[in-house]
Amino acid sequence: MRVAIVGAGNMGSWLVESLCLDHEVGIYDADRSKLKYFFNSRKFIYLEEIHDFAPDLMINAVSLEKTIPVFREILPYLPASCILADITSVKKGLSDFYRETGRRFVSTHPMFGPTFGDIRNLRDENAIIIKESDKEGADFFRNLYEELSIRIHDYSFDEHDQTIAYSLSLPFSSSLVFASCMKEQDAPGTTFRKHNEIARGLLSEDDYLLSEILMSPYSLEQVENVRDELNRLIELIKNGDPATFNEMFSNLRNNIGMKS
Repeated sequence: MRVAIVGAGNMGSWLVESLCLDHEVGIYDADRSKLKYFFNSRKFIYLEEIHDFAPDLMINAVSLEKTIPVFREILPYLPASCILADITSVKKGLSDFYRETGRRFVSTHPMFGPTFGDIRNLRDENAIIIKESDKEGADFFRNLYEELSIRIHDYSFDEHDQTIAYSLSLPFSSSLVFASCMKEQDAPGTTFRKHNEIARGLLSEDDYLLSEILMSPYSLEQVENVRDELNRLIELIKNGDPATFNEMFSNLRNNIGMKS
């Protein structure tokens, strides 16, 4: 299959590396300096070269806020048979966009980075494939993920954003609260250092991505849960009853699958 990848960031680079030995792959980025170190792939300097390449699949790997604008920019250079693909972590607006174009598409979400995932070892990582996707496009990514021992989940557009609101907005909000309470530590303990590393990793993400996840209509309930549990913890601390703390710790261990 001829695959054109647009966006030479971390995920775009991973896609080139993962696909170039089994497919004819080309890579384009508006910043040409990012194309220097790719091997076994074509480097597109101009959009017209994508037209000549005539890809069967075009994977949009740019940042979230640029995804739909870049699709619109690239569409005139793609054959009518080309399947459109996105790998965004928020699917807001994409269902309407794909319906508007009338083209075949596959929407997927590799849930392993680039900040926290080890793209050299993806065994038991997770990826989502959107149910509304074209079968040929979905099979392409399904085969890729299976070869890498990545667990695959099939969700609709709406189910995806609900799942992401739970799996991302909850740890995001917890890390943001931690960062907001930060002060310089001369001798931070191991637990503190680990939380600090997580907060630093989170805040190295794109601001637009963070805000889009937190502004999801499904995120507010999760953040309100954090607020309610903090209020409950405050009351427990005020009461100072060890037995009540023990009960809470037991419940929390059950919540995360630990034996009490």
